[in-house]
Amino acid sequence: MPLNQKPAGKLISFEGSEGSGKTTQIARLAAHLQKSHREVVTTREPGGTEIGEQIRNIIVHNSRGDEMCAETELLLFTAARAQLVREIIAPALLRGAVVLSDRFLDSSTVYQGIGRNLAADPVAQINRFAVGNVMPDVTIVIDVPPDVSLARLKQRASDLPDRMERENIDFYKKVREGYLVLAKGMAERFIVVDGTKSEDAIEKKIWAEVQTRMK
Repeated sequence: MPLNQKPAGKLISFEGSEGSGKTTQIARLAAHLQKSHREVVTTREPGGTEIGEQIRNIIVHNSRGDEMCAETELLLFTAARAQLVREIIAPALLRGAVVLSDRFLDSSTVYQGIGRNLAADPVAQINRFAVGNVMPDVTIVIDVPPDVSLARLKQRASDLPDRMERENIDFYKKVREGYLVLAKGMAERFIVVDGTKSEDAIEKKIWAEVQTRMK
């Protein structure tokens, strides 16, 4: 369901490497927005819908996942995204909600396009087909060095690392560089935040930037 009218709501996507702290900051930003009497919808990629969560399980937890080719990975991510846009995000934007998405189409540009070395043009075309005219109003990149990402993942003792979390440091270097290149080229949409700062400092920076952008 592409939007056929200007939505009253806003879509804010959060991006960054694994272990960057997106989940924490999404919850904190949601609390700020709710105090401002805004309806807030939080979601994640891949997932956010029943169909999307089943696709997520295939991508990150399937026992044969290490055999998955880059093209399959891209198409699965964007299939989940297409469902999420039409079932959750577009309706929420039309009714005036602020949608906070843990990842969106920029993840495919970076992880599959740059990280997996897929050609930029087909990745962009598939992304556009999946989201239609639904694009983030603001994209927040929580930037952390690759060694910090890996160190934080090792501290997650409660869960076994999923397929994306098992990548090596070279992959994470490409992901980080990819996000920084995107942010530099689209400064009007992107906000880059130093993810090595304290959680409180990151929260303060994000809230200040979001208030400015939403005006």
